[in-house]
Amino acid sequence: MFEKTFYKQFFKHGFNDPIQVTYWDGKTEQYGEGAPIAKIKMNEPVPIKDIRNNASIALGEAYMDKRIEVSGSIEDLIVSAYQKSTSFIRDHRFIKFLPKQSHSEKESKKDIQSHYDIGNDFYKIWLDPTMTYSCAYFEKPDDDIYTAQKQKMQHIIKKLNPKPNRTLLDIGCGWGTLMLTAAKEFNLKVVGVTLSQEQCDYVNKQIKAQGLENLAEVRLEDYRNLGDEQFDYVTSVGMFEHVGKENLDEYFKCVSKYLKPHGVALIHGITRQQGGAYNGWINKYIFPGGYVPGMNENLQHIVDNGMQIYDLESLRRHYQKTLECWDVNFNNKIEDVKKVMGDDERFLRMWDLYLKTCAGAFKAGNVDVMQYLISKGPSGQELPLTRNYMYK
Repeated sequence: MFEKTFYKQFFKHGFNDPIQVTYWDGKTEQYGEGAPIAKIKMNEPVPIKDIRNNASIALGEAYMDKRIEVSGSIEDLIVSAYQKSTSFIRDHRFIKFLPKQSHSEKESKKDIQSHYDIGNDFYKIWLDPTMTYSCAYFEKPDDDIYTAQKQKMQHIIKKLNPKPNRTLLDIGCGWGTLMLTAAKEFNLKVVGVTLSQEQCDYVNKQIKAQGLENLAEVRLEDYRNLGDEQFDYVTSVGMFEHVGKENLDEYFKCVSKYLKPHGVALIHGITRQQGGAYNGWINKYIFPGGYVPGMNENLQHIVDNGMQIYDLESLRRHYQKTLECWDVNFNNKIEDVKKVMGDDERFLRMWDLYLKTCAGAFKAGNVDVMQYLISKGPSGQELPLTRNYMYK
């Protein structure tokens, strides 16, 4: 009886829109007036102590285990929860426990490999042919994900206003599309670093296949260990979310260190306008060690390390759309995923939930993704006076 009373209050104050809940005893109740945006079925109760420790982890695990099922849009359900100040996502009474984190070089490598070394074959199934696993750039609403990812590469590199034969470092190079585009189309000499063996092997194969041995190099190396090397340009996409709050200053210190005087960097990553935050379920199952920094945190670290902002662009809606595209691809090719990863329903539900809830978080404005165009020294010292050059 106490469990039922708890959950009635939990759902009543959990969403900004009407929802319908069917409990483990078969009884159905609606919270809010009007047509429900989603129907939640609780096949068995989730222990209240788990909810109170960290609701995100407890409910995410319950969904993975099919103790909870949802009919309707999970993305819209998450948006509705973010819009309600008393929801489990925003109420700190339900965020008491967070997984332990460490960002030593050993732990950072372990964290990256736990996510990215699932296997290239897995990511090939639902990413686009560029193998780009970060926010795309949709110049038109009907752009497909492949077109949008290629546009993102151009958008980033053009912001640097690159000159041929100069050097570029890509910190956290992923599967290499950005660094190889810079080499092939802009004639830059590029170095990419990653902690993922799978990504490093893939990029090496691409360098050879595209005949870029004289322009491109990939290293399986921690970005903190590049010594005194300096570059004209630095790019880093989807990287600072992995370094941890305590290492943000060191990350931007490295960016400054690796830039030549008046060098230019384009740093692209998930940021919160409301301040930094963790998510317990994401940290435990998707990105161990992850921390989404606040915009003000990043700006302070940039200035503290001898750099200045020349341009700042929000791509929040672009990431929402990117995640929606990925989720459609993932579910449309679920049989292919099973062939590669096995018929593990818990794993499949976990990844589907991750893509849907992240899309909801971006849609609600709880998280953003921003491109920081940075100069070492006075802002934009060697860049054009207006933004027009970025779009030519």
